[in-house]
Amino acid sequence: MKKLYIKTYGCQMNVYDSEKMATLLAPLGYGLTETPGEADVAILNTCHIREKAEQKVFSDLGRLNMVKKEREEGGKDTIIAVGGCVAQAEGEEIIKQAPYVNMVFGPQTYHRLPEMLAQLLRSKGQDLRIVDTDFPVESKFDHLIQPEHSNVSAFLTIQEGCDKFCTFCCVPYTRGAESSRPVDAILKEAEHLVRVGAKEITLLGQNVNAYHGSMNGKEWGLGRLLYALAEISGLERIRYTTSHPRDMDDALILAHKEIPQLMPFLHLPVQSGSDRILEAMNRKHKVDFYIDIINRLRDVRPDIAFSSDFIVGFPGETEADHAQTLELVEKVNYAQAYSFKYSIRPGTPAGIHEWQVPEEIKDRRLQELQTLLFQQQKAFNTSFVGQVIPVLFDREGRHEGQLMGRSPFMQSVYVAASERHLGAIAHVKIDKATQNSISGAIDTTESVLSPANTFAEAKSKAV
Repeated sequence: MKKLYIKTYGCQMNVYDSEKMATLLAPLGYGLTETPGEADVAILNTCHIREKAEQKVFSDLGRLNMVKKEREEGGKDTIIAVGGCVAQAEGEEIIKQAPYVNMVFGPQTYHRLPEMLAQLLRSKGQDLRIVDTDFPVESKFDHLIQPEHSNVSAFLTIQEGCDKFCTFCCVPYTRGAESSRPVDAILKEAEHLVRVGAKEITLLGQNVNAYHGSMNGKEWGLGRLLYALAEISGLERIRYTTSHPRDMDDALILAHKEIPQLMPFLHLPVQSGSDRILEAMNRKHKVDFYIDIINRLRDVRPDIAFSSDFIVGFPGETEADHAQTLELVEKVNYAQAYSFKYSIRPGTPAGIHEWQVPEEIKDRRLQELQTLLFQQQKAFNTSFVGQVIPVLFDREGRHEGQLMGRSPFMQSVYVAASERHLGAIAHVKIDKATQNSISGAIDTTESVLSPANTFAEAKSKAV
């Protein structure tokens, strides 16, 4: 069997894309390897969101080139490919800087991987380079192959692209305009994933709650789609990410009350607690609007927990703006959060802003913000000590005889347990909490939850 190596950078959507790439190439005889030195094809599936993304890619490409040369000495060839958002943004420039790269393709064209690979193999000896970063007319989802097996926790992309044009973000330029998949295609893929092993599905989109798919000539929003997904037998947990506050409509908020399979955890990025900075970011909402959404969700689902994204040191941010962000964090009380220093993304409006914040000020503000967020995260986890909660075990832990799973609130949960619990939801009594995880023991007074149990039964055991 030929070997395929894929390194995935960035978001969960890239994880989904990498899985689809592997599925596409499996019929051509490629099996996955975690060792680049074994790879006949090596793909870097890249992300363009964070600072120095291109440098990290070229650094990894340099290492792959060394592997390629070593394999050539042994009479073996390695095809090197760059996919994803850096590929979309840089295109031909990647070939110029790294001429040993054989393929460059954007996130909308990876469905043509088998065709591109066949073209390369047919042209052996002709030194062909393929760059495919056009936005195709056809949908890549129409050409994807469904996997024969699924992880117990699976990803399903329902929407791509973004029309919000936040001034710090390159997504509209690398992923394109908002596009939603048809309802029936999503339901068929979800049903297939459940048939081949999934018990939890996370719906993905750059702006997932802007979903506006069609069904029988009518438009469906994310809320209506969630109700339809909840009817799939065997689908015990549903999540979605990443959301925009402006697209949390009434139907979606109500779904958090009425759908037991919809987990009580929501990632709802706000980026800043300052109205002035939110306007400069082109977020198109104010802090009070965001707080109102939080309160409405808590009204319908009192146990719901929130995570968010924050950017410190956005151009023009003052100490007063930073203080307002800390005030917002205090008010919401997050279970988790991701926080970053602002970094210039080439081609974005904020990147050419004259009022860039000095790095030492960004460092200090980030430390202050993270100190508060980490305190909240630790307190949230500690509140579960002594509680019995349902945990879906999806992988082996770091130690022998240990399993890891997820709580309804997206916490990592570690227990000493046999492999029979792998892929199942079981009750766990929590006895320890850290900032990043909780741990405990299988509650022997409760049985492993079978697929026939609804999450509503398990939910009664949660906080």
